[in-house]
Amino acid sequence: MSPNSKSLSVQAPADVRLRRVAEAELPSRFGDFRLLAFQGPDGEELIACVRGDLEGARGVPVRLHSECFTGDVLGSYRCDCRDQLEAALTLIGRSERGAVLYLPQEGRGIGLFNKIKAYALQDEGLDTVEANAALGFEDDLRNYDLAGQMLSELGVASICLLTNNPKKIDGLKKCGIRLDGIIPIRMVPNEHNSDYLETKRTKSGHLL
Repeated sequence: MSPNSKSLSVQAPADVRLRRVAEAELPSRFGDFRLLAFQGPDGEELIACVRGDLEGARGVPVRLHSECFTGDVLGSYRCDCRDQLEAALTLIGRSERGAVLYLPQEGRGIGLFNKIKAYALQDEGLDTVEANAALGFEDDLRNYDLAGQMLSELGVASICLLTNNPKKIDGLKKCGIRLDGIIPIRMVPNEHNSDYLETKRTKSGHLL
């Protein structure tokens, strides 16, 4: 799938503002990166893990990754988050330039405690969408305005987005970010997340 790569005139909302607060080098098992720390208007802590010079660059591979404590940190088999994060870092670590934006949107925006409550409901037989609804939440509460602001701050001319999620594509388009293409980031299911991935495909519209 390739979105229209024509320049978009829509800009991120004027009241969405980021402040860059720190920058440091990060040698890692995936390659050498720079970490740029940003603070959002409500105190949000966001990280850009950057490789190479992005100023004015076109077709920059970019991953928007929402934090997932259970997957990224604990190695949960219930999702594919850690696998996707490591795949993105591996690809970008082998590239001339790229970025992973690590966004504070745990549990698709419902927070860690509510995500664990949703897990408990899934243990009783609900799928991820049904569990969120039972807790009074929509399927996906994430917003990508701050991610759009981060990319503007990094100076990229256009990106190739590592995603299976059309909502990320639409969110960045609304921020005026130019997309030159989509790079699928599909993981092999395991016995614990196969139903989760099928729900992503059938109910959340992910391109799996």
